[in-house]
Amino acid sequence: MTALLEGPPPGAAAPSLTVSEAAPETAPDALAGFTIGVTATRRREEFAALLERRGARVVRAPAIRLVPLSEDADLLAATRACLAAPVDDVVVTTGVGFRGWMAAAEGWGLGAELAEHLGKARVLTRGPKARGAVRAAGLNDHWTPESESCEEMKDYLLAQDIAGRRIAVQLHGEPLTEFIAALRDAGAEVIEVPVYRWLPYRDPSPLRRLISQTISGAVDAVAFTSAPAVLAMLNAARAEGLEEALVEAFSTRVVCACVGPITAGPLVARGVPVIQPDRSRLGALARLLARHLPEHGVTRLVAGGHRLEIRGHAVVVDGELKPLPPAPMAVLKRLAEKPGHVISRADLRLVLPGGPTRDSAEHAVEMAITRLRRALGPSGIVETVVKRGYRLACDRDGLR
Repeated sequence: MTALLEGPPPGAAAPSLTVSEAAPETAPDALAGFTIGVTATRRREEFAALLERRGARVVRAPAIRLVPLSEDADLLAATRACLAAPVDDVVVTTGVGFRGWMAAAEGWGLGAELAEHLGKARVLTRGPKARGAVRAAGLNDHWTPESESCEEMKDYLLAQDIAGRRIAVQLHGEPLTEFIAALRDAGAEVIEVPVYRWLPYRDPSPLRRLISQTISGAVDAVAFTSAPAVLAMLNAARAEGLEEALVEAFSTRVVCACVGPITAGPLVARGVPVIQPDRSRLGALARLLARHLPEHGVTRLVAGGHRLEIRGHAVVVDGELKPLPPAPMAVLKRLAEKPGHVISRADLRLVLPGGPTRDSAEHAVEMAITRLRRALGPSGIVETVVKRGYRLACDRDGLR
């Protein structure tokens, strides 16, 4: 199993950005001022720590939970089907799944027989963790795709004459419908081995909050480490009538970062732009975010003689990070859209969180401007233009 690649392969290709790990290492505080949603269940604290060490504010919202099937009749039936006759090929999609299968077989008193049976087959492993689990079981692996994808494994098998071959496919939480159908269409007898499945996380409230934060722009990126987590978030949004708004936010304001192409599949199928590292690993995903957000999620300008970097929930003034509350940050970002231009109070009122009433609008804008000036520190960055509104004290050349 590659690092948390737990979902089904994508049904179709779509544009995404893959960043090479050959890029220079990022600064230790590269993610300072950014908020990132993390939907992982397994190893979520490890991944969150990788982001927090780079300065990010992390919103934890586990989307799914793993349900082992050691007591499941379907897994026992699949195991017995494998033992009923010689198996020619075994497709191992995840390390944790293969270990669970062998452990369940051991509990049924079938462990030695299953290992001997699989030892006579060609064992294809999707990635290094799956390969490691196979070797730990005392079996030899035959081949691993360079892309670590089920799609490449399917192409590898279909390039051969598999008519009449018995192929066991270890599933990884979701049915590999297209993969298995293609093998059967080519004449193979396929035994599906359902080792575990994914269900929604027991407490749905963190994921619901993350959906709201994503739609409102309160997070700068959401990181996904499995396709089932992507589907869980989309399904939860659909249940609230918010799927369209969520996809729109992902397509415009909020970065979608996926650990690999399998995870990205459900988003790519909906036309959402996705960034992903060239190696499907948690560390690579954290490094990708630490490069991408400072490059694409920062507005740099000079105002009132001071250098500003406007980030997700903070602004860097002359090199000093200054976190901002939502209202002052919303006002600053609106002013920075047209640096040096006057923005009216009525315009600024529209970007304030909570949508103040008309009667309270002027006071709310004035309070947000006051808090913004106080947070920025140096005077002269935000100017008042009498009877017209406010502006950042820079001309068009101040935008960098």
